[in-house]
Amino acid sequence: MTMIFKTPDAVVPAYSPTGNECALFETAWMRRLPLLLKGPTGCGKTRFVAHMAARLGLPLTTVSCHDDLTASDLTGRYLLKGGDTVWVDGPLTSAVREGGICYLDEVVEARKDVAVVLHPLTDDRRMLPLERTGEELAAPSSFMLIVSYNPGYQNLLKTLKPSTRQRFVAIEFDFLPRDREIAVVASESRLDAAKVAPLVDLARRLRMLKGVDLEEGVSTRLVIYCASLIEAGLPVPEAVRAAMIEPLTDEPDVRAALIELSGSILR
Repeated sequence: MTMIFKTPDAVVPAYSPTGNECALFETAWMRRLPLLLKGPTGCGKTRFVAHMAARLGLPLTTVSCHDDLTASDLTGRYLLKGGDTVWVDGPLTSAVREGGICYLDEVVEARKDVAVVLHPLTDDRRMLPLERTGEELAAPSSFMLIVSYNPGYQNLLKTLKPSTRQRFVAIEFDFLPRDREIAVVASESRLDAAKVAPLVDLARRLRMLKGVDLEEGVSTRLVIYCASLIEAGLPVPEAVRAAMIEPLTDEPDVRAALIELSGSILR
């Protein structure tokens, strides 16, 4: 099942810039350029898109890509309704017709035929051909295509081809510096910054294990979850295990080592 999310109007999610990404986003949108966001899981890519869409007053359609996502899931298909066969637009087609932002999160997870559909939208044509209906939709000036992926999580079977990558303006994301990550986690979870600090320190240590004992490091999102559990009254060791250790590994030996590491940092 394709997960599609619509951002409510007038909701401006909080976002803490790390550089000039906001200005670059606005310039790309004004120049009708597609945008590629790359960075580790949970570092703020999706929040950034939601923030900028709200700032610019643009409708946002977010599609969470997965292994079974096909081009037809994005463009649309004929369906039976009340005995009739009718065409139903997919999220990408709807966004092209209506304008606004279409954001494909973790685009490398989708099937390869998705890239073929995106190519005409990411060059000077800005067109979406619909073979099944015979239409060629011209994207309005308010339409913007954004895709994201996590370079560190890719393997040989899931990469963006150079022919696709070079159709986008790209922004690289990473985790916030320590003090700013503490401020973000404290604001989101409402836990005192002094209590958040050791959680962020633990997360930064765990991120150093990425590619060694862990496939992925601790996202800022997980740190916020952990802080929220603590703010709600859960003991720190239980919150850390539930939010910052168990999601990272299923290996008993690795889990035990992470629990020991967390104990040494949080005592």
